[in-house]
Amino acid sequence: MVPKAVEVIRGWRDLPASQRGAAVAVGAFDGVHRGHQAVIASAREAARRLGVPLAVVSFDPHPRRWFQPEAAPFRLMTADQMARALAPLGVDRLYLIPFDAEMACMTDEAFARRVLSEGLGIVHAAVGFDFTFGKGRSGSPALLRTYGETLGFTVSVTDRIDDASGLKLSSSAVREALKAGDMDRAAAILGRPFAIQGEVIHGDKRGRTIGVPTANIAMGDYMRPAYGVYATRTRLPDGRVVNGVANLGVRPMFEIEQPLLEVWLLDFDESLYGQTIETELVAFLRGEMKFDGLDELKVQIEADAAAARAVLA
Repeated sequence: MVPKAVEVIRGWRDLPASQRGAAVAVGAFDGVHRGHQAVIASAREAARRLGVPLAVVSFDPHPRRWFQPEAAPFRLMTADQMARALAPLGVDRLYLIPFDAEMACMTDEAFARRVLSEGLGIVHAAVGFDFTFGKGRSGSPALLRTYGETLGFTVSVTDRIDDASGLKLSSSAVREALKAGDMDRAAAILGRPFAIQGEVIHGDKRGRTIGVPTANIAMGDYMRPAYGVYATRTRLPDGRVVNGVANLGVRPMFEIEQPLLEVWLLDFDESLYGQTIETELVAFLRGEMKFDGLDELKVQIEADAAAARAVLA
């Protein structure tokens, strides 16, 4: 059964009654990993008990991007990916709160009162053990609970969760795994493979000259996993999933300026320019290499494709 789509609401002011009154999980939720899912499960239990919709409150852009505009790319997912990851968890709404100058300067008390209570009209807030909010990150779960007692909403706090093997379930742990090319560990924390979504753009079309046409995706604000070659699965706009092999990086042989994800969809011959696709990085096959010429490159690409087919079989 396909879960219903999550309603995405951008903002918190002047919402109609039909978009207020939910039990919410509050946090950045970048990656919607298994630790995040435990916080959302707490909100889901409250929503069931109180007979209200289940919602997630997140921020766009991510607060880190606001405070550190020059920071290296770090995101694990787009807002669209977040909404789709939340759907199987039973989430009805995703509130994307604009993180702007006003939000950056808002006190913890003002955030609880103006945004959560007056703006969203929440009846319950679920947060993680390390949740902070308000200017200077002065708010804590305990303080949120105190505000809730005054403002009329309850609060639940989810303790830090590691899995049975001691695997830390956090966004930073996902990033560490991706940087190391450990896609199995990243997927274990996320509960699914890490995936990059974007519009297919025109590249230099060198791949076509050797019979390897690629769908090229700019990395944007996605964090940079280990550069190299991956076995992949790509979801097309019509829902089809196509196996492939991809190079992620700057291609030392051609020295491109910005990293690209270049996906060769195996046994596929259709134009995808201008379409939005999502590619899962299933397994890291090898690091980037420099080749003496196109013939040597083509031989290696064929070997990579064979390795990808074996992994994906």
